[in-house]
Amino acid sequence: MTHPSATILIDRSREVGRIDPQIYGHFLESSFFGNIEGGVFDEGSPLSYDGPGVRSGLRKDVLTLCRELGLPIVRWPGGNFASPYHWEDGIGSRDSRPRRLELAWGGLETNRFGTDEFLAWCAEVGTEPYLVHSCRDVDEAVRWVEYTNSRADTAYTRRRAENGRREPYGVRYWGIGNEVYGPWQYGHRSASEYAGAARDHARFMRLVDPDIRLVAVGIPWEQEEWTRPLLEQAGNLVDYISLHLYGASTHLFSSASGDDDYDAVVAQPAYFEQRIQDYSHLVAGLAAKAGVNRPLALALDEWNIRHLEPASWPEPSPSDEGGFVPRDVATPDESPTNLRVNRWSPRTLADALFYAGVFHALHRGTDLPVPPTMANTVNLVNANGLVVARPGGAVRSASYHVWDLYQNSLGNRALASQVDGPSRSAALRQGDERERGGRHTTRPAVVAYLDVSATLTEDRRFLRIAVINRHRSNPIRARIVLDGRAETLPPSAHVRDLGADVDDVLAGNSLIAPDSVSVRDRGRVDVPSGEYDFPPHSVTVLSFAL
Repeated sequence: MTHPSATILIDRSREVGRIDPQIYGHFLESSFFGNIEGGVFDEGSPLSYDGPGVRSGLRKDVLTLCRELGLPIVRWPGGNFASPYHWEDGIGSRDSRPRRLELAWGGLETNRFGTDEFLAWCAEVGTEPYLVHSCRDVDEAVRWVEYTNSRADTAYTRRRAENGRREPYGVRYWGIGNEVYGPWQYGHRSASEYAGAARDHARFMRLVDPDIRLVAVGIPWEQEEWTRPLLEQAGNLVDYISLHLYGASTHLFSSASGDDDYDAVVAQPAYFEQRIQDYSHLVAGLAAKAGVNRPLALALDEWNIRHLEPASWPEPSPSDEGGFVPRDVATPDESPTNLRVNRWSPRTLADALFYAGVFHALHRGTDLPVPPTMANTVNLVNANGLVVARPGGAVRSASYHVWDLYQNSLGNRALASQVDGPSRSAALRQGDERERGGRHTTRPAVVAYLDVSATLTEDRRFLRIAVINRHRSNPIRARIVLDGRAETLPPSAHVRDLGADVDDVLAGNSLIAPDSVSVRDRGRVDVPSGEYDFPPHSVTVLSFAL
């Protein structure tokens, strides 16, 4: 059988930009499907730290997996949870902290995991904290910065010392609100109202600590109407504009009728890339008109792919092995219109290829006028996260291994690359955008089977090429041409790949089968005349010593 072939052109003379490690960032949300309680924090568990102090209750197995991966930055406490949150509820003696109705997701907020616990956890992991304030009260935001960062002798810094931390934490990254444009938010504002609030918050938070970096709320729709007043009023006071994007998979109900939704899932990074490009150019143009002279960047500080299911099905609940408890459900006769997210659905190999594609889009975005330099996937632990924690242990999900492959195998200098190879025409799903009637919005597109991100290491001694083969069943032989000549490429490469030895595109990991989807190290492999056969439904990284 003749398999499709392709040519990959890479030009070392065209470094398009530097890949910021914070695009591999993460997100934790309090009171959200086991992110915190039952995830990073599990008081009374034999797997957690015991004894006095802020480390008490932190899950040691989760910490270990996070340390092994390496986390550049983690956003907390939300998300929607941030909108009604009062940070002072979460400091001091745990037993004295107030229990409150949780107004974002329902239920009760115990406040037993607060600012000091989160920052202690970040220190244990070795990651940069990113705190998000509600943007409902300037004084509350100012006092939070004072509590965490000030060296002055004040009532708040004395409280910090009483709570076990004499030296400032030095929290550098702060969010000014979360999705304030949405009527589902506690503290929903119009564009003009938010612009004024963001200006006031930024001004006075910077008076406490001039070195903080601030993320203002961007919007995924009606972007000009929202972003113009924001940049006019606060553009010279903030560093990032946020953008939240979600993909969607319907395999939980469509696979029963033979459609595992694979092609739709692995194609959706093309939608993400277009949205990032469009918003970057819009922000750049509006900033110029507003006289903004401060360099701005995009923060994709919420993103993931949602596993959707009919809302008529019984609510899912977590199973001990890492997925969700089987339910008695009826296969829909036709596509359901009322859908919800299954927060306990395991990450799949198809998802892994989706994540890799989004990283490629972020790599290529380094040369945009307002580049994406931070991204935080939803979520880090449980709730469709990289790490799955259950009472009996923790496991690396399929998505964990994508972060491992990209953080620990690629360089940070993005190179221009071009692929001449097979593609398919597709009705490209526009993330989780839905039309009236519940059907997902699609647009015609051409989706390449091979997606390539070429990078150099900082010292330019290694060329590292990540290649996604989106084809479900066919390997694709590609000829890699470096600087216009195939003979320029070394004859062998160190190879690591993900998915090449997995048959089921919906395969995932569990506590019972923890390594079904994981990175395989193939060692040094010959690449004669620059040719390599990229396996179907896989991600491969080739490292060449130059």
